Amino acid sequence: MPSVTLLAQSVLSGIFVGGLYGLLGLGLSLSWGLLRLINLAHFALAFLGAYLTYQLATFGGLDPLVTLVVIVPVFFGLGAAMQWLFARYRVNPLNSMLVTFGFTVIVEAVIQSIWTADFRRLESGYSAITLRIGALFVPLPELLTLAFAIALSLGAWAILRYTDIGRAMRAAAEDAPIAAAFGVDERRLAYLLSGASAALAGVAGLCLALSQTLAPAQIYAWIGVIFAVVMMGGPGRALGPLIAGVVIGVSEAVTMAVTAPSWAPVVSFSLLILLLIARPGKA
Repeated sequence: MPSVTLLAQSVLSGIFVGGLYGLLGLGLSLSWGLLRLINLAHFALAFLGAYLTYQLATFGGLDPLVTLVVIVPVFFGLGAAMQWLFARYRVNPLNSMLVTFGFTVIVEAVIQSIWTADFRRLESGYSAITLRIGALFVPLPELLTLAFAIALSLGAWAILRYTDIGRAMRAAAEDAPIAAAFGVDERRLAYLLSGASAALAGVAGLCLALSQTLAPAQIYAWIGVIFAVVMMGGPGRALGPLIAGVVIGVSEAVTMAVTAPSWAPVVSFSLLILLLIARPGKA
């Protein structure tokens, strides 16, 4: 058995990884639950955001956090443009998976043509900072990722619950014709929500660049676990992906500490299967 310190460090690392899972799943959860579109291009946008952060910070000399000033509005526009295509051609949920998977392949090819298939690592002042709490180590990039995940999840939850726009979004997702009869502009809200989801992918890309080594093919490695996070947390729920992400992240980290790293990927899907068996309505 590992020592208590190693277990505690594993739990802490799992919380940080879970924060990244939750942040990656937040935009996907909102578009899936409120727009009824399963946007696989969300993962490609996150990696595109990571590579743009790498480029702007490494060659443009910008602080990685400052790159959000460029990435967030650009990605918002990309998300709104994608929603226009979906609305123009009346893409249904099943077709949205196929269409956005095609976008993912295109984005991967673009990333590979610009940055090649070599591994890239963002070297920043943040990566050199590690805080210490007793016997535990807290890397600053992972702490920033968790802070972003908590702040954005709580912000999205508050907007959906307490603002007129959020209530209108939930009403349109529940019953679009009735919501339209009460003056809800479903099309404009869809553009806003799709743009916000893409912007969230850009923020997740920043966190990927700060804490992960990048390679274009890694886009597909994240799809399975993030899908599990979104389904466990519940599509359309702002806090669900973060909570599910932390549960999965901690479970994987403890599994790696107790057994072997090869068993970690089994955890997320085992938890998902158990959830679907216990609560089939979640699917």
